[in-house]
Amino acid sequence: MRVKGVQNKLSMSDKIIPGFKFSSISAGIKKANKKDLALICSETVANIAALFTTSKIKAAPVRVNLSKISSKKGQAIIINSGNANACTGTQGLRDAKEMTEMVAKELGISPAIVYVASTGIIGQTLPMEKIKISIPVLVERLSYYSINDVADAIMTTDTFPKISSKKIDINGRRGRIVGIAKGAGMICPNMATMLCFILTDISVKSEALDRALREAVDKSFNRLTIDNDMSTNDTVLIMANGMLKNSPIGKNSPLYYRFESALSEVTYNLSRMIAMDGEGATKLVEVIVRGAKTEGDAEKVARAIAGSLLVKTAIYGKTLNWGRIMAAIGSSGVDVKEQKINIYLNDFKLVSKGVGINKEKVPKELFSKKEVTVMVDLGLGKKEAMVLTCDLTEEYIKINASYS
Repeated sequence: MRVKGVQNKLSMSDKIIPGFKFSSISAGIKKANKKDLALICSETVANIAALFTTSKIKAAPVRVNLSKISSKKGQAIIINSGNANACTGTQGLRDAKEMTEMVAKELGISPAIVYVASTGIIGQTLPMEKIKISIPVLVERLSYYSINDVADAIMTTDTFPKISSKKIDINGRRGRIVGIAKGAGMICPNMATMLCFILTDISVKSEALDRALREAVDKSFNRLTIDNDMSTNDTVLIMANGMLKNSPIGKNSPLYYRFESALSEVTYNLSRMIAMDGEGATKLVEVIVRGAKTEGDAEKVARAIAGSLLVKTAIYGKTLNWGRIMAAIGSSGVDVKEQKINIYLNDFKLVSKGVGINKEKVPKELFSKKEVTVMVDLGLGKKEAMVLTCDLTEEYIKINASYS
């Protein structure tokens, strides 16, 4: 049974961002009349920053976005689910461009500030006739109150929509950052790992927005793995429309770190939701590695543990097979000392100085919660890092064996 019910308990007022409107529709891209086409629109041109998949094979929408992101300006995003528009050749590029052009025409703005994102099955061309009919309806339905519907429309194998919101004080004014994301499979850290759209009414200079996004992603989406597979479509995009009317935040502004911290909180919350909603997952797993010589070493060890199929299946099986954790540590490439390693599972000590202990004293409730923490102390320094993942179950195989 997949983990559910982990959405933020947000009121509608928490999800309204001044100057941003939303809409969604069932365009017939997915089966069963599910919503599959969405639009996000700012009332004014916004500063924009984005990160995309580092895969050498990039979907058509990613390639279209890369061609215009250097302008650092944006006003609308058209998103479809059910079809990735990846590996679709010149037709896929034409279709992605046409989607932005149609939205631009309906909104009366330039196509240069309209972005596009797709998610779903690779290798199939988009049903453009259905999309063409739906775009005018999308524009007509734009509303300040429809972000929930957009979060729902961008899902594929997700079991719940993912929304995170944070309010911050900017010189006596209350600004807001709201993010929505989709992702449950093909999640491996090396940029963003899924689709994520973040919106704020705070005025932030382009260079500061780009820097803050990169720092937030490095602390969250880049430390998240479900199945060690990267997508062709990974996109994280943020728009700042400045409707708060604050003095624009720059990289050297005293308010920059407050903004970056709030943005990181939003992306981290979304990362946790993605890990909780991992395909077939029953448990969220947080891997913390402490006592490393460098943060890089700690992150390498944490990634090795979080990415280990043996560790993930042991957690699903509710077994204390700490040898799998130890093996992952040893394979990380980091110069560790076995006799200094301590390992804990939900604060219960499994290994002391490289040797297993306490097998006869295992608390019954050790695996009773839906969240599991694996903590490793390398005993070599003071640096630490964290990586999010989930357990691996038979359901993951079923979902992906029948995905197409």
